[in-house]
Amino acid sequence: MSEPKSEFLRDILARGFMHQCTDLDALDAQIVAGGTIGYIGFDCTAPSLHVGSMVQIMLLRRMQQAGLKPIVLMGGGTTKIGDPSFRDEARPLLDDARIGENKAGIFRVFENFLTFGEGTSDATMVDNDEWLSQLMYVPFLRDYGRHFSVNRMLSMDSVKLRLEREQPLSFLEFNYMILQAYDFVELFKRYGCTLQMGGSDQWGNIVNGVDLGRRVADAQLFGLTTPLITTASGAKMGKTAAGAVWLNADMRSTWDYWQFWRNTEDADVGRFLRLFTDLPLDEIARLERLEGAEINEAKKILANEATALCHGHAAAEEAAETARKTFEEGTTGDALPVTEIATARLAEGVLLYEAMREAGLSASNGEARRLIKGGGARVNDTAIGDEGHKVTQADLGADGTVKLSAGKKRHALLRAV
Repeated sequence: MSEPKSEFLRDILARGFMHQCTDLDALDAQIVAGGTIGYIGFDCTAPSLHVGSMVQIMLLRRMQQAGLKPIVLMGGGTTKIGDPSFRDEARPLLDDARIGENKAGIFRVFENFLTFGEGTSDATMVDNDEWLSQLMYVPFLRDYGRHFSVNRMLSMDSVKLRLEREQPLSFLEFNYMILQAYDFVELFKRYGCTLQMGGSDQWGNIVNGVDLGRRVADAQLFGLTTPLITTASGAKMGKTAAGAVWLNADMRSTWDYWQFWRNTEDADVGRFLRLFTDLPLDEIARLERLEGAEINEAKKILANEATALCHGHAAAEEAAETARKTFEEGTTGDALPVTEIATARLAEGVLLYEAMREAGLSASNGEARRLIKGGGARVNDTAIGDEGHKVTQADLGADGTVKLSAGKKRHALLRAV
């Protein structure tokens, strides 16, 4: 197609958000005509989203910046079932109380990226439990189930892969794609929503919704997906040695979040600046041309901009200053994550691998022991290679803390209490 006329589509194409679209020309025309509303769904499986959801969050932000209205659909209903897409086993089922807690935590994430309100481009958060929990089984099957071919459902990758691997797929999970399609129709009827967006793994589910809208509501609906984001080395976005990079500060410190972006691979800097910051494209083009040691300045800008969006400018500046003190001056800054440890435990001595796990520098004792054995662990900047080494009161500095390091880039403090 020729260059889109709508600001939204021009922007997301230029920034690398586009993977597939059901009808790009028709969607462009509808957006130009005005009033387009789009949504992305997020199940409430954890009390925060993580960096793996950032493409979707930023896509909703791009919508709002272009004057369109984004809907954040919370899957309070579908979380009770579990999305089987490209999973080896069923998700654990959560009760209503846990789903409610998770939903509240996820809302705190979106408050940092979107403006909620009653305006034409203000974001709205909706929970599909409002309608899914009210469905009557037999009427639902009669009115909607008849539009779904089991043959086609079995051929969808999310289902086919589980069956080919001879991994169990419950009838409960099998219903998920029908309910997701029904969500799209319900959002069209209630809010006039005509665009569903999501990751590339959701393409089949999204197309089902577009098709169902045509069949039961004579609606012209659209689907748009984003590419799977991996690093230049092929790693899945957002996975680190210490676990998922959560977006809520109570689950992943601002310092760790800043460091995650600062440690971006050279080849990913330009792409990540386009996807995960609001910087102008011409400024990004300048930054990605930097080479050698200068590319580190671009990484710092990426870390500052991404952290400011998620945690605020003050937190980003504090993390940047801590990095400067830690790496350039050899001191510590206020943003280093702090884990409290009882003075009595230090009096007896705490095994270093346990201390590193408790401080969030490793996901397990075994991982920490391998790090120590490989020469990657430090206590107060002194390399430790003994797996049986203990952290004691003698390691405490004047401020009552011990600095632990995993490699050259990840640091944390233990504070005696």
